[in-house]
Amino acid sequence: MSDAAATIVRMANQIATFFKSTGEAQAVAGTQDHIAKFWDPRMRARLQAHLANGGAGLNPIARKAAEALGNHAA
Repeated sequence: MSDAAATIVRMANQIATFFKSTGEAQAVAGTQDHIAKFWDPRMRARLQAHLANGGAGLNPIARKAAEALGNHAA
């Protein structure tokens, strides 16, 4: 995993961990909303590229949020 991908994974996982206590569905929605609102388009593109390459290291909430972001963008 590249340094850029590792950074994106770490950040997405931190956000997901923050929202984890709200329950899975709300955590996924909260993570997705935060990334959509506050991440630069290049960061979101890196997250999607990492997900397309298998998404190694993403925790389940971060992975589902990334997948939802990708589905929303399509």
